[in-house]
Amino acid sequence: MKLAALISGGKDSAFALYKTLQAGHNVTYLVTIRSENPHSYMYHTANIHLTELFAEAVDIPLITETTSGKKESELKDLERALRRIKVDGVVAGSIESEYQASRVGRVCESLGLEMYTPLWHMDPEMLLREMVEVMDIRIVHVAAHGLDEGWLGRKIDLSTIEELKRLKERYGIHIAGEGGEYETLVVDATFFAKSIELVKTERIWHGDYGALRILKAVLVEG
Repeated sequence: MKLAALISGGKDSAFALYKTLQAGHNVTYLVTIRSENPHSYMYHTANIHLTELFAEAVDIPLITETTSGKKESELKDLERALRRIKVDGVVAGSIESEYQASRVGRVCESLGLEMYTPLWHMDPEMLLREMVEVMDIRIVHVAAHGLDEGWLGRKIDLSTIEELKRLKERYGIHIAGEGGEYETLVVDATFFAKSIELVKTERIWHGDYGALRILKAVLVEG
């Protein structure tokens, strides 16, 4: 069965790809939807331009489609991207979001495609612990109590997970960022042929939320 993996460059879609490959499935395409709406409910937008480097790093062809980010058009744009390729199913990195999973599922159903969600309803802490074993994950956007400017660019490791657990107890955040508390970028992984080196970055802070803009990044041999 040939599969297309929805990819944003963040930890969830990257780990879903990893799980799919580990299960022996054939991922023939990566698909990225570039939303012009930075507040899109459907699609990750932080540093989405780096999916081109991500695709080269994992050596899988990338299909991209742009969307205005309006709710009525986001699904049509995903459907248009999937119509460009011949696959039997779609891999999504959904963990708990019924909003995202149900809408991707609707597109798959309309196209007669299977939907594969290997992370669905995994325990968030166990999921993060599995992720950091195989991926180098950097935080590139924060928007939650307890996550200040110092978190931008930070690598998620076991100590970071413990801090996120404490913030969950204090503020009620989701430690895997399912509520939009933070977004990430995977710069290296055991399934990468090359790694992504961040050459030039810029922190943008708005008082209680902010982002790490990647101005220049290159691929380097692993």
